[in-house]
Amino acid sequence: MNEEIELIIDSTEEAMQNAIKHLEKELIKIRAGKASPNMVSSVLVEYYGSKTPLNQVGNINTPDARTISIQPFEKSLIPEIEKGIMNANLGFNPMNNGESVIINVPPLTEERRRELAKQAKAVAEDAKVGVRNDRKNANNELKKLDLSEDMLKGAEADVQELTDKHIAQIDAILKVKEKEIMTV
Repeated sequence: MNEEIELIIDSTEEAMQNAIKHLEKELIKIRAGKASPNMVSSVLVEYYGSKTPLNQVGNINTPDARTISIQPFEKSLIPEIEKGIMNANLGFNPMNNGESVIINVPPLTEERRRELAKQAKAVAEDAKVGVRNDRKNANNELKKLDLSEDMLKGAEADVQELTDKHIAQIDAILKVKEKEIMTV
């Protein structure tokens, strides 16, 4: 019986960890003023008739905090890379110097920083909802087992402890991201 409880708790913890990993991936996409190769990770480029991720057709670098430089593996791809960046609707205006594509990342306005902080909060809230759903699923699984009332209460307390730990982790991750966004 205890093995079943442990299995449910372990799988719940794994699901909650996955929610946090997803949160971190989503927060990387929210820019915080500094140029980052992740800002163009969603860009797809037309390459020999198929849509290809930008990082597979060129090297992406950030020579300084306000510039993203994309060095294509083939010079003929420069117009396609520019078109891909424009189509991705990231709000960037790519330029090229004949060798590479350069994106100047404009500094964030105070209003835009607040919008991005709101966006980060929404992503964190989604992660919290995911963790709470994992808790609900675990509690339902525990109720299906034929447990004594004391064992059920103890197992549910363990699940709640896991939930609290992961919610606190999400809050800490969000706090760091908000600070990063609001720092000029």
